[in-house]
Amino acid sequence: MTRVAFVICSGLPGVVEDDLPAARALEAMGVTVVPVSWDAPGVEWTSFDAVVIRSTWDYHLHAARYERWLRQRAAEGTRLWNPASAVIGNLHKRYLADFERRGVPIVPTAFLDAAEGRVLAGVLDALGCDEAVVKPAVSANAKGTWRVSRASAEVSQPSFEAQARAGDLLVQPYLPEVASEGEWSLMFFRGRYSHAVLKRPASGEFRVQEHLGGGAAPAEPPEEIVEQAHAALDACGSELLYARVDGIRRAGRFLLMELEINEPSLFIGSSPGAAGRFADAIMAVTRA
Repeated sequence: MTRVAFVICSGLPGVVEDDLPAARALEAMGVTVVPVSWDAPGVEWTSFDAVVIRSTWDYHLHAARYERWLRQRAAEGTRLWNPASAVIGNLHKRYLADFERRGVPIVPTAFLDAAEGRVLAGVLDALGCDEAVVKPAVSANAKGTWRVSRASAEVSQPSFEAQARAGDLLVQPYLPEVASEGEWSLMFFRGRYSHAVLKRPASGEFRVQEHLGGGAAPAEPPEEIVEQAHAALDACGSELLYARVDGIRRAGRFLLMELEINEPSLFIGSSPGAAGRFADAIMAVTRA
């Protein structure tokens, strides 16, 4: 019997709601789906036909240990999806600079090393913006992400310095398109476009995450956005089981905000047939 592990984190009781339709679709195919915490002791990961990283939502709190776990799975030959090498390269958001060098349009970004000691007002000057968003280079669910204006830069400097001492940072211009049109998330399974949602923040908020009041609605993106998101995915250079390409549309161009290949919500329930498409993709890698 085919056995597939859905990798979760220890604070979760099992497969999360977003993944349940895909788990049920796999079970209807005769597959046993087993939720397993990534840091659970004594797991024989190589006994699974596929180990699918799904909701390892605490990885950023244990970044070094999580990276060791990924390397161990690769070394022992676990059928891990997405591949360890691709996920490791995706954990630190500096990967966006690599994508930009490969010709992928990204949201303008200042990449700040922890020991760099930058002045926040100077970073805004370099970006040419009056408002910006500061975020940790290794994070999830908008943790540690905040908004700053030129007027508040001086008073925010001590907090900025404290956060910079704790780890590398990204600073990006505040994007009004997130509140107006919304942030696009396009889902791909084994390199093929599946479905998309538009995410918008709550009134008075700039972050789109659900726990902060944001919402996501099914949407069909224009063909040019699908093509540009696909080009961003191709720039990754790895065979992937799944990916979520996040970005905004500005002046007719899709600007990449993030390529999510570690533990993203895939909004399976938002699109008829998405659960079956994801299940089919998982079945394909069990036979590879």
